[in-house]
Parts: sequence; structure tokens; C-alpha cells
Amino acid sequence: MADLSHLLPEILYSSKDSGTSKQISKWVKDGVLKKLAPRVYTSRINEDPEAIVRRNLFNIIGHLYPGILVSHRSAFEFEPTRTGKLFLTYSHSRKIPLPGVILEVMEGPGPTTGDNQLAPGLFVSGQARAYLENLQLSRKPGADSKTLTLPEIEERIEKIIRIREEAGINQIRDDAKIIAKPLGMDAELGKFSKLISAILNTNPLHKLSSPTAIARKFGKPYDPARIVLFNTLFKALNQPFKNRPDHNLELKAFRNFAFFESYFSNYIEGTEFEVNEAKQIISSGKPMPTRDDDSHDILGSYKIMSDQHGMRLTPSNPDELMQILQYRHQIMLISREKASPGQFKDKNNRAGTTDFVDSELVRGTLIQGFNNYQNLHDPFAKAIYMHFMISEVHPFLDGNGRVSRVMMNADLVRANQTRIIIPTVYREDYIGAVKKLTKQQDPSAYIRMMDRAWLFSSTIIGPDMDKMQSQLERSNAFMEPNDGAKLEIVEAVDHLSR
Repeated sequence: MADLSHLLPEILYSSKDSGTSKQISKWVKDGVLKKLAPRVYTSRINEDPEAIVRRNLFNIIGHLYPGILVSHRSAFEFEPTRTGKLFLTYSHSRKIPLPGVILEVMEGPGPTTGDNQLAPGLFVSGQARAYLENLQLSRKPGADSKTLTLPEIEERIEKIIRIREEAGINQIRDDAKIIAKPLGMDAELGKFSKLISAILNTNPLHKLSSPTAIARKFGKPYDPARIVLFNTLFKALNQPFKNRPDHNLELKAFRNFAFFESYFSNYIEGTEFEVNEAKQIISSGKPMPTRDDDSHDILGSYKIMSDQHGMRLTPSNPDELMQILQYRHQIMLISREKASPGQFKDKNNRAGTTDFVDSELVRGTLIQGFNNYQNLHDPFAKAIYMHFMISEVHPFLDGNGRVSRVMMNADLVRANQTRIIIPTVYREDYIGAVKKLTKQQDPSAYIRMMDRAWLFSSTIIGPDMDKMQSQLERSNAFMEPNDGAKLEIVEAVDHLSR
């Protein structure tokens, strides 16, 4: 018999038409179709039924129960809970098992103002209705509950305020006022209104449960997704790492290293000079006439990095973190008025496809992220955590990469450990590892990359700047990544740091 499965749609339904019904029965008997559930068949007879249902779930529900509504927590999550439950509202209550999914159908009003069509025959509660539904009492806990937890609801309200400001959540509250009485949800409307007022701090007596909502209430809202990311990095860094003592503690050697630290930190951000040009700027203390702002970037960076006493300054609390960050940024970018030296950003910034932390969330996110920093004890771990946190928050309009590397090396200086240089040849490895942590929440490449940069940096030793430069040249440090060169760690010097 010819295989007809590739000619048939993935999902077929039984029909009142006797001819169609007989044909489906014959295909099932002949092995062309497989029954998934009452009145539902599939032509993908060799595939996992649960996977087929998940792919076609909303279309199946809409076809079997026209006018049904995805409601309560499912109207926010758009997928079954971890126990496989999807919550719906219809003309009568029932529990309907499908492969991999249980439809928990509750009796209630059908679609109303603000509800939307999700698939043919299927609707979903609009935002206002979904909030009211989720503030109903639920007798079952966890994933079996038809409602989200109160902290989850608070977090969703806080996110709307964060993204759409007060006008956004007030519009949803106004929409809820229109539909509450017809739906019989006046009590839930009262709860919803009190939650909004509490988060906006217009009702300070109402207690909140969500950390993000509480933070906004007290004027320190933060980016919860970034805190999850910081927690991931913290867990990976919460371990001892190798010591790499600084062999450049003598003042001249310290300052020579600081010169190259400043040179590469600016070069990686696009402030490109020949090494001899940068040396001339530092030795004379004067900018190049044709490149005044770029020269001041070099001077400002070097001024901070070469200050052995100042580089031992690290924050012991969030307020000190803000002060140190703003002070170092002001010195580094003093000539760039458009970058607002020393002031946190007043508008959002991005790089490529990465949107950094919202300007209103900078302080709160740094405060929350600082908790992990305080609980790390290894100098290398603290240093690269601080670097990533500052880089990821991007608290300033410009200069974030440079200030994040200064903050990183300050932790190492305080612990008498080798500072980290990111040489030009290592730029793509550096940027790629940071992006992988940001986009994929995978800290392993970032830690390996930083550790290799640290090992390399530990080989750059001595009070003679020319010899230090020669060491860097033999390591390919000044080469561009697209030249095909790789960072070399020269064994003749490398043994000093092992």
C-alpha cells in the first residue's frame, strides 16, 4: 500500500460527515493515521504524540471547543505548567487529558472586551482580565494552582511600570475597572488597585512580597534578569583560584605596567595611537593638538591606573561603589562633556543587539549585584565579577569598558596580585567571551578567557619600559586579531608567575 502520510495534514479531526468519518476510520485501520485523543488524529504515526500535541495545542483546543478562553496563569505563560496543566474558561467545567497536557477547564464568562483571539475558535484573556483572574483565591499550590503567586504578580506589575512607566499600568487598571463588574471580579479589582498603589508607593502601608516590587517601592528598582545573570557568574566564581603575585610593585615598574594597561584599554575601545605617540602624551602630560579628546582619554586612564595608592581603593558598601565609579569615570573622561563625566547615564544605551540596563535601574542593579561581590573572597573572582557587573550594567553614556577594567584591576592591586591587560590581539576572544556570558548565561568561557589574560599579564615584568614593550611584542600583543596572530605566553618569562 502506498504511504499517504506525507500528503495529509499533521492533524485531522473527526467529522459529522459520514463519508469523512469512514475514510478516517479506514486510514486508522490501514496505519496511515494514529488517534491522539477523542476526535483528534495525526498522520505523523512514528512521532511522539506529546510533541505533536504541543506543536498543535492551541489549534486543537480551538477546534474541539470553539469559544473557549485561555485564562488565569496560562494567559500569562502561554504554555502548560511543569505538571502539564493548561487553565481555560468555558461554558462548563471539566478535566480533559491530552498526550502530555491536561486541560483544566473552569466554568466562567466567555471572551469579553480586551480579550484576544489566539487561534481559530480559541481566545486568551487580555492583560486586565488576566490580572483579575490571577488575584482569585486558589485552593491548590504551585504548578497545580490556576493562579501565579503573589510575588510573581507583583514582579509583572513592576516590569510594566519599568518599561511603560506609570501610564502603562494605570491604563491596565482603567481597563480592569470596565470589565470587573460584568465578570463578577470587583473584589479582585480592589486587590489589583492596592498592589499598584503599593508598588508606586502611593499606598505605603500595603505590604509587598516581590523583591523587585519592594525595591521599586523604596526608590531602588533593579533589572531582575541581570541579577539572575550575576548570580550565575557568582556561583561559578565562588571557589579559590591560583595566586599570581604582582612582580611590578616597585613604583617605576608599577607605572610602566599602568602605561600599557591604559594603552590597551583605550585601544580596545577605538582610541588608537601608535605606542610611541602614547608614550609622548604620557611623558609630556600634553595632548596631541590634532587629537585633544583622545589624548585626554589616555592621560585620564593613566592618571588613575598609575596611582598605586588610589588603585588600592575598593568599595566596602554600595554607596562607596557609586562614589568610586563616578570619581574614576570623571577623571578618565574629563574632556568629553557629551559623555557627562562622573554622572550615571540619563538615557539608555546599547551595543549591537545588546540593550544594557535601563537608566532608571542603574543604581538599584548595582546595589543588588554588589551583594555577590561582597560574598566573593578570592581576589581574581572578585575582580572579574566586578568587571562583568559594571560592563553589563553600562552605567555611563561612554567609557564603561575602560572603567570596568579599572575597577577589576583595583581589586587585584589591593590584593598585591598581577593586574590584567587585555591586549589588542586578544580583543575578539575577550568580547566573544563576555557576549557568551550575556547571551547564553554561560560563564565558563569568560572565566577561562580572563584567566589566560591574567596569566599572560603576569609575564609582563620589569622597571624598563622598553623591555616590557619587547615582551609584549614577542607575545603578539599589539597585533590585530584579523592579522591571524594569536596571543603567545612566552615561556622564558612565564615561569616567574607559576
